[in-house]
Amino acid sequence: MTYSNDKELVWLSGEVKTPPFSSEARIEAGVLLRRLQKGDSLSLPYSRPMPSIGLRCHELRINDKEKNWRIIYRIDDDAIIVLDVFAKKTNKTPKDAIERCQKRLKVYDES
Repeated sequence: MTYSNDKELVWLSGEVKTPPFSSEARIEAGVLLRRLQKGDSLSLPYSRPMPSIGLRCHELRINDKEKNWRIIYRIDDDAIIVLDVFAKKTNKTPKDAIERCQKRLKVYDES
């Protein structure tokens, strides 16, 4: 349910479901995305800026039992744009994930 002042959640790629997310991680992701929709500003340890992808882009950090999930998103005036959801296996965000997100944003912004 979205309320009139909430930002829309726009999924360009990925999903949050159990499996592969544990039930606890899925709920945590849902709560954090809902906070973003309501206009809350999240910082570490939940979210960090991703200027390498673009302006207003961030990485939501969900620590699961056996995996660390990342949800890459951008905050627009009227929406939260979800660019990618993936299991992060290294300390550094993979270059191909950054490039995928940049391409998705370009297509989204041109439409």
